[in-house]
Amino acid sequence: MITDSYGRSINYLRLAVTDRCNLRCTYCMPADGLNWLPHRELMTYGEMRRICALLVKMGVEKIRITGGEPFVRKDLLPFLQDISRIGGLRELTLTTNGLLTAPFVPELKKMGITTVNLSLDTLDRDRFIRISRRDALDKALKTLDALLTHDIAVKINAVVMENSNTDDIIPLVQLTKTLPVSVRFIEEMPFNGGARTISLRWNYLRILAHIRDHFPGLQKIADSPHATAYGYHIPGHKGDIGVIAAYTRSFCGSCNRIRITPTGMVRTCLYEAGSFNLKQAMRNGCTDDDLQGLLAAAILKKPKDGWQAQDMLVAQKLEQQSMATIGG
Repeated sequence: MITDSYGRSINYLRLAVTDRCNLRCTYCMPADGLNWLPHRELMTYGEMRRICALLVKMGVEKIRITGGEPFVRKDLLPFLQDISRIGGLRELTLTTNGLLTAPFVPELKKMGITTVNLSLDTLDRDRFIRISRRDALDKALKTLDALLTHDIAVKINAVVMENSNTDDIIPLVQLTKTLPVSVRFIEEMPFNGGARTISLRWNYLRILAHIRDHFPGLQKIADSPHATAYGYHIPGHKGDIGVIAAYTRSFCGSCNRIRITPTGMVRTCLYEAGSFNLKQAMRNGCTDDDLQGLLAAAILKKPKDGWQAQDMLVAQKLEQQSMATIGG
């Protein structure tokens, strides 16, 4: 296993395959989008496959494919199939907004994907349009139905934003009554490319209190060792609920993950600027042993938590990027 200087084993990779997205969510980017990267600046599928295989060899057991929106990138499915065959990989999953995903769900099931995170901040069409700046709620819900039909576990990710979608918290919770889904409410984070000023009044404690006001029987359930969500269950409901302190960062002490951006930048913490560029190292002729040494050295310097990482970012006079360029 790869470990950092705090003794944490790193066995989880979040790999972003593109920065592009077919939504323009207010908590992620400005209305007119971002300056999308030219295709030549992205890692190729071959380069990404090489890195995935190397990290699995080093002890990574779980890989999550993210974006942007992963299915915006052409030929994603063959890449996923290739990754799924890496010996030693225990879990392959992905995060999607669902707009393009439904037709591929049967193939996802066949290749062994058992869990998918679906970004869904509201069940109300008008609010969906205001938040995402696109009229596409029906497509996201079609993907939700397809995933459940094929017995793929669904984690619904909803970013909670003041004066935007707090009225959706309870309707989303009510999904868990009849559907075997995990609905996870996420504190808003400052990764929106300057699109809006975030409010911290709806932190994880207030979100939880709001849910408990409507469901006083809410029960705490056990969290896995590296969980980012605090889990809860309402008696009689098929699904469960999670609350993620993404800005409060109370779960950082057990972090077991690294991120790799579409351009190959290694980020050992969501809140840091990046350690080094794998794509450039590979194109400069680095061997697998060279890459392994670079990765191990970067992980050894992983910040203690997101607050320390943010302090480092401020010291470097760097600004937070959009979540699409970081990798969700």
